[in-house]
Amino acid sequence: MEAAFCFWTQFLTRNFKFVKTLFKMFELSITEAGVKTFQTWLGVCLAAVMLVGVNSASAQLKLGYIDSQKILEKYKEAQDAQKQLQDLNKRWEDEAKNMQQELQSKLEELESQALLLSEERKKEKENELQNLNIRLQQFQQDKWGNQGEVFAERAKLMQPVIDKINAVIKKVGSEEKFDYIFDVVNGNILHVSDSQPNLTDKVLEELNKSVATAKPASTTAKPPAATPKPKN
Repeated sequence: MEAAFCFWTQFLTRNFKFVKTLFKMFELSITEAGVKTFQTWLGVCLAAVMLVGVNSASAQLKLGYIDSQKILEKYKEAQDAQKQLQDLNKRWEDEAKNMQQELQSKLEELESQALLLSEERKKEKENELQNLNIRLQQFQQDKWGNQGEVFAERAKLMQPVIDKINAVIKKVGSEEKFDYIFDVVNGNILHVSDSQPNLTDKVLEELNKSVATAKPASTTAKPPAATPKPKN
């Protein structure tokens, strides 16, 4: 059984078409599983093999798992990045809200003065409203559209965090000689045996340790030198 498991493990890593076939056997599609990389496909496939009872494989493969959602929630640098993104998004939301209020105010002003304005002046105010509305829509598109600044800022702030997390996962896996480390969030693994090591806390410990060592040592500010008294 162990030899067979090792054979199929090696075969899966080398044969992409067989991975698709295995998905069909379990009535899953790559789209339904939310799997975007071959590494994740392999993780799900291996997890499926684990779940059907090939427990004896642990003698040859060392498997572990992490919870990426918990890591992002507990990792200090991830928290800081999320806070920066929230603050930036809040600032833009306030700007959009102010523009909406200005638009509403000018619209009410035009409606209240419509009978008193000349056609020329009325047209000017209508054009002003139209331009303000266009400016508001453009602002919203620039910030929250498909290619908006919110997404660009999220990538800018979170990518270094993700890179550090991945580096620590690789470090832990290498030092403790794990063959595979699965993510129970992105891999859509529905069950993990208690016998499989949960490396989430270990990864968090390493990450937060690096944050602590990166902080500069606090120094006590020296009082300013006393001004010498003039000689009499």
